[in-house]
Amino acid sequence: MNTPIRVGISQGDYNGVGPEVIMRSLANPSICELFTPVVFADWRVIEQARRPVEGELPPVQRINNAAEAHPGKINVVDLHLNNFNLTPGVPTPESGAAAVAALEKAVAALKSGKIDVLVTAPISKEAVQSEIFHFAGHTEYLNHHAGQEYKAQMILLDDHIRVALVTTHLPLARIPEAITIQSITEAVANFTRTLREDFAIERPRIAVLSLNPHCGDGGLLGDEEIRTIIPAIKECISNGLLAFGPFAADGFFGSGAYRDFDGILAMYHDQGLAPFKALAREHGVNFTAGLPFVRTSPDHGTAFDIAWTGKANPTSMREAIYKAIDIFKCRKRYAEAAANPLKIRPQAPARPERERNIKSVKPEEADTAENEN
Repeated sequence: MNTPIRVGISQGDYNGVGPEVIMRSLANPSICELFTPVVFADWRVIEQARRPVEGELPPVQRINNAAEAHPGKINVVDLHLNNFNLTPGVPTPESGAAAVAALEKAVAALKSGKIDVLVTAPISKEAVQSEIFHFAGHTEYLNHHAGQEYKAQMILLDDHIRVALVTTHLPLARIPEAITIQSITEAVANFTRTLREDFAIERPRIAVLSLNPHCGDGGLLGDEEIRTIIPAIKECISNGLLAFGPFAADGFFGSGAYRDFDGILAMYHDQGLAPFKALAREHGVNFTAGLPFVRTSPDHGTAFDIAWTGKANPTSMREAIYKAIDIFKCRKRYAEAAANPLKIRPQAPARPERERNIKSVKPEEADTAENEN
């Protein structure tokens, strides 16, 4: 019997919608037949978040360590927070510190093999900042823990579209200087690798977006396309990668051209995420590619304006869980296939032409030869 995949879930900012969407996404008595949930959260937070869906949940148990997780149950690794003050809709230093504590425990369990994948609920990037946490977000934090040899790549996806970014959490004023031939070619190569290994697309076609409106209009609206993006695409093609473009983002998404590609590479955060979220709606998932472990999250934020009101939609969190499981399985299959490739039996050397009792025909003479026969 196969052991169910252990899905670690960090609580995020407890004053946001994280705890609600976690428990609502697990509100199905048969959910534990698919995987084993291991939630990293303060028990008091979960007690409150489970009340509206109590009758729909599998058994919930409180544990001290992820190693104690039991299949068939929702396992809650209790953070035992000292400073706990639930103030719905308001990010506080306490809720930020709790989000970091949950993330640290979850990552430690992931790295030690106590959980198989990680799904993170939204955090407040402002509230988590402290002397011990100085990262722009989950992506940067996880890349730091994976090691310098890895290059994290943010990918937003649903069942129909996948969008990766050259730059992530940068102010707009700093984006042009970060768009280089190297950053684009690396992004295309990394995107290609993850589409192959994590999504089983052997020869992925990647569309590269422009930086400026109308692809710069021949340099009138900016020359990054001429100086940087087009040369980067040519270099990718010379390296055997299927990169196309650049495409102006408005026409590309508006015309539906995105359906013709396996992946889309945007130059900056909102260029890719705004159209993606409009298309994917509540089914969008954020996946951190390029790391030695699988991490996903819902594609929405803390939604403080509706926190603890019962209005939060759990669909994106549920999709993030399912996508993490799918990617984990696909990556495992790819690793097994790569480790044990099919052995091709060497062919016997061809006999010299004079030993064959056949007439050699040139390609251009083939039709004539067939007619003569």
